[in-house]
Amino acid sequence: MKKHISPDFKARVVLEALKEEKTYARIASEYGVHPAQISQWKTIYLNGLSSIFDKDNSRKATENAAHEKQLSELYEEIGRLNTQLSWLKKKLECETSRSARVSMINRDCDELSLTVQANLLSLNRTSLYRRPSPPSSRKLWVKRRIDETNTEDPYYGSRRIAVSINRDLHSEGSSDSVCRNTVARCMREMCISGVCPGPNLSRRNLKSVIYPYLLRYVECSHPNHIWGIDITYIRLLGGWMYLVAILDWYSRYAVSWEMDQTLEEPFVPRA
Repeated sequence: MKKHISPDFKARVVLEALKEEKTYARIASEYGVHPAQISQWKTIYLNGLSSIFDKDNSRKATENAAHEKQLSELYEEIGRLNTQLSWLKKKLECETSRSARVSMINRDCDELSLTVQANLLSLNRTSLYRRPSPPSSRKLWVKRRIDETNTEDPYYGSRRIAVSINRDLHSEGSSDSVCRNTVARCMREMCISGVCPGPNLSRRNLKSVIYPYLLRYVECSHPNHIWGIDITYIRLLGGWMYLVAILDWYSRYAVSWEMDQTLEEPFVPRA
């Protein structure tokens, strides 16, 4: 009956022969094999070494090719995601107001920092840390006096309004004063300017189109015949509110109106 020898047994015998510490006869007696068999196994082992290295090289080449392919796919995915992100940021910045983008900020998010969220929403990060404070009582007082002076004398500029306010303060026995720069800054915030003729208003600009006044010979005779729209502001104790109203010229009826605390566009189309 043919004796079955495992590959592990053959490997141990060949390793003993390669060490050359024992003779083939001694190794054969210890392992119970013929010396010629040991020589044959050693020859097979030495002839098969090149194929072992070839298999390792081919396997490494296969692994490198798979790795390069994976890297190429990852780079393509990164480029595609960057393009989509840039398009989304431009779309969001063009079609969404700043207040709406600020409302999207999640300050309690652990996955995305505030810097990353500001970058994605095209916002200035430093502006997100600022907490708006209400105007001081002195600033509100100065604006009220400017509004009163401008209502009485609409042709006054910042210089004459400052002089008028300081004159009233001195007449009241107060040592306080208001500088002209403060008055000019408040007037810019209130959109107030002195009424005065500008330069060359009597000259016609030949390049511009002259639009005819369509209501010149029209008599308003019934309701809903002519509507007019205008924007004004309402002074409050804590600031200002802006009112846009659509009026019927015949009945003086307020067809529609809206109020807002800023002069931004959305509340006008709503009205």
